[in-house]
Amino acid sequence: MKNKFITLAALSGLFTVAFGAIASHALSAQLSPKALGWIDIGIKYQMFHTIALLALGLFQVANFVQNPPACRAKAFNIIGGGWALGILLFSGNLYLRALDIPTIHWFTPIGGLCFMFGWTALIYISVRSR
Repeated sequence: MKNKFITLAALSGLFTVAFGAIASHALSAQLSPKALGWIDIGIKYQMFHTIALLALGLFQVANFVQNPPACRAKAFNIIGGGWALGILLFSGNLYLRALDIPTIHWFTPIGGLCFMFGWTALIYISVRSR
């Protein structure tokens, strides 16, 4: 069975480990401590939310046989979408800044808001579910 959140988590986890290794070995001598700090923050937030996406995907797989209501599937998409967009905007923007690639700096706080939106949606569905 295909699950987009498990796939996203796998891709994100692979990128996180690979980019972390590249940053710590190949780029550490070329980047400033501030830039390495941005990469470190981005990697931490990306990995936390990668694990959350994986858990969300596994929860969907485990509950697939129960045929959950359509509103729950929509809520999962909102939660996972918020986290995935947060990874892209928050962590991705920090990586670009660290590598001195021109970017729009206010994408970072918008990504943080996406993370919080996903967590808020999870709180909402947890409180509202039967």
